[in-house]
Formats: sequence, C-alpha cells, structure tokens
Amino acid sequence: MSILPVLEIPNPILTQQAQPVAAVTPDIQKLLSDMLETMYFTNGVGLAGNQVGILKRVVVIDCAGEGEAPDPLKMVNPEIIWKSEETLCRSEGCLSIPREYADVERHACVTVRYTDENGQIQERTADGLLGVAIQHELDHLEGVLFIDHLSALKRQRLLKHLEKRRRKQARDAGQA
Repeated sequence: MSILPVLEIPNPILTQQAQPVAAVTPDIQKLLSDMLETMYFTNGVGLAGNQVGILKRVVVIDCAGEGEAPDPLKMVNPEIIWKSEETLCRSEGCLSIPREYADVERHACVTVRYTDENGQIQERTADGLLGVAIQHELDHLEGVLFIDHLSALKRQRLLKHLEKRRRKQARDAGQA
C-alpha cells in the first residue's frame, strides 16, 4: 500500500466531476486500499478519488472514534438513493482545505447504494457523523467542496484565513 498525495484547493481537479468505475478490478481494489491508508495517515474521516487526483467515483470512510476498532467503508460508484427531510448542522473540515472548519447543513439521514471492494452491490442507511461524511465525500465526486455550501461571505472569510496561514507558513519555512 502507498500514501497518496492529497490535493489542496485551489487545485482544479477538486472541482471536476469524477467518472464511474466500469468494474472493480485489482487496480481499483489497490486504489481503495491506498486511499484508506492515506486517510488514516492524514487523520481524516473520509477521502474521495478527486482528492488524490484520480477522477474515479471511489470513496473511503471510517468514522470509528479514537480507541475504537477501525470500521472502514470502501465504496465504488456510490449514490445517495434516499435523503431525510430533517436536516442537521455540523462542523465540517476537509483534507483538501487543511485546518479550516465551518458549520454545514446536511440531511440528517441518507441511504447510499454502492459497489463494495468485492464487486457486490450494497445499501447502507446512515445518520450522525457517518451520514455527514457520506454526503461530504459524495459531494467531492461531483466537484463540490464543503465551502460551496457556505454563504459567499463565510466562504470568502475562510479562504482568506487559509491564504493568510499559508503565507505565514511560507515565511516561517523561509526563515528555517
């Protein structure tokens, strides 16, 4: 397995739509494993193909808390087939927008249909953190970032803060 580079904004691949996977091949299985290893390495909860520069409809998620056994979910061609009318607002972050967080409104519960790493069709209904993570990662496959759900003002503030932090890191690195 390999640690893959995680793309950060403003990389244009993050805003592109991922393409369906024709079949779960050994290459796709390896990609899923590499993505999962990358997600764990970067302390993420989820990772989509776009985020590692691969425009394929693949997602990995693990919402197990600290001290809990890993509970990885590997999804190929996932699609949300049901959404609750009820919504919730929860703080979200993203490996592609490092160390920035904002409250995002999402459906409280969703059902996702996907092909698993063995080529089997699965359905899973999820709420809470898993439900949010599924919606967040499937947004990535459509080229949508969590900041796209924010008002223009909140998005602009978050991006300005990110740029300020990046400039400071560059200055600090130059002094080292």
